[in-house]
Amino acid sequence: MSPSRPRSWFATNPTTTPHAWWVDAALIVAVSAAIYGIVVAAARWTAPLTPATHIDLSPLALPSYAGLSTLRMAVAYVISLVFTLVYARVAVASRVAGRILLPLLDILQSIPILSFLPGVVLGLVAIFPHSTIGLELAAILLIFTSQAWNMTFSFHQSLVTIPNELREAAAIYRLNWWQRFIQLEAPFGTIPLVWNSMMSWAGGWFFLMAAEQFTLGSHNFELPGLGSYLAAAANAGDVGALLLGLATLIAVIVLLDQVLWRPLLAWADRFKVEQTSSGDAPTSAVLQALRRSALLAWARVRFWGPAREALDRRMWQCFPEGGAPLPPVPAKPPAGWRLPRTAGAWAGIALLVLVAAGAAWGAVAALVLLAQVSLPNWGLIAASTGATLLRTTAALLLGVAWTVPVGVAIGMNPRLARRAQPIVQLVASIPATAIFPALLLILLALPGGLDLAAVALMLLGTQWYVLFNVIAGASAIPNDLREAAAIYKLSGWRRWRTLILPAIFPYLVTGMLTATGGAWNASIVSEYVTFHGHTVSTLGLGAVIAESASGNYPVLLAATLAMAAVVVAINRIVWKRLYGLAERRFHLD
Repeated sequence: MSPSRPRSWFATNPTTTPHAWWVDAALIVAVSAAIYGIVVAAARWTAPLTPATHIDLSPLALPSYAGLSTLRMAVAYVISLVFTLVYARVAVASRVAGRILLPLLDILQSIPILSFLPGVVLGLVAIFPHSTIGLELAAILLIFTSQAWNMTFSFHQSLVTIPNELREAAAIYRLNWWQRFIQLEAPFGTIPLVWNSMMSWAGGWFFLMAAEQFTLGSHNFELPGLGSYLAAAANAGDVGALLLGLATLIAVIVLLDQVLWRPLLAWADRFKVEQTSSGDAPTSAVLQALRRSALLAWARVRFWGPAREALDRRMWQCFPEGGAPLPPVPAKPPAGWRLPRTAGAWAGIALLVLVAAGAAWGAVAALVLLAQVSLPNWGLIAASTGATLLRTTAALLLGVAWTVPVGVAIGMNPRLARRAQPIVQLVASIPATAIFPALLLILLALPGGLDLAAVALMLLGTQWYVLFNVIAGASAIPNDLREAAAIYKLSGWRRWRTLILPAIFPYLVTGMLTATGGAWNASIVSEYVTFHGHTVSTLGLGAVIAESASGNYPVLLAATLAMAAVVVAINRIVWKRLYGLAERRFHLD
């Protein structure tokens, strides 16, 4: 992509490669299998809700469990992607919206899964009392919360760091907001969005066990899937079943890497902002095979092309050329100002009143619950907050110490990336909660006990946020700048100081921001561990939330608010300042 010719996000590369019949046959088989799997899953969704679900630890159950979990992950990811594109775009389009949406995103990221798990599950089960749809929607929503925030922060960071020369090119071409989005904003953010999508999938696998099986008071809710299979195997102490479940998870991860993520990475490389291309770009055998499909070529000509043109034409009619700016909002109402009389205006006012009333009711209900928290419990929450803050800080520093050099090495070397990216994605996707019981037996014997083990589990769950963002930042460095650094013979620390660190700084800030929120969420499963019927816990806010989630709702609310307040405060004091620094100084201009 260059300033002289913005590239559309929807554009496709024409190919003169001859078509191959076996590619079309493989596509037909894959699509048929996917449709069959969706139909089978839909039949399970409409099945009656049973008090308890039996998780079969037989190896024969693993294929269907893997399919069900992958479908939940896919649905959650599609929702997360739509949320990311809309939320980040709106936050950038308006300063007023940004001042509301970005703090709200901080709050959403800081609220742990277990804190709203009781309300979400019980509410959806009450809405769908005679089928498992409520449980399925609850699991998808919980997986969504482990995927969306990281992607949204990444895409927002891309939008605010678009080079000025590209913005000027969009203005010269008089692009309306839709054309600006598909030809500038979305392409510019594609590379980090793909890498953070892989990280979001890894985060989804991390919390899959919590999303597919949970206990609320006397109620036990389970959904068949890989997460519940791993949890059942770990609780039963069945090492063989646990290893089979992990092997199945690894097979799914490797398959997705080959058929989804590696083709996306190779496709996304075309959006790198550079004048001279590197001779060693990412490649994908699957992407090359898809370009030989006669069916896809026919669909592109008969359906995709006309649909895209119709959409562009409709957007052009709705939003004229250049996207005329909105008139400024007057500071005071003009003379003769009256209340709006249109039905739409009154509907908007009524909606605002309902939202305000709902917020007021929620605040009053929260105050009633908080009034039931005793003074000793408040003291415990304060001490636990300090302990968890120390652990999350230690995990973040340890993660940054090794992920920055490794991520830069992978991102700046396409050959190394082709070998290391599947390994990194595989290791990041293995749920640490599945192997933590085995690690716990070793770590408890060391000095520090569960305090050290909790930091280790936080590190296993959050270091990947930094690594994937650093890889994305390093891989997005234009080849022009690398050649300039070589011409000026920059090496060692001078090369890091003048090229690498400024180039990856926005991505590093985004990675550390999301890793901080992830570390606080991971504290729930790292400070309060149950396996083989035994519970091991340590002083920490995550332990307080995990223990009170079974029914002590006043303490649960108080601990959740404490965690949200600390995370938001850190984001506002530390990460917002660094975010602003990245926006002001580290553009590719």
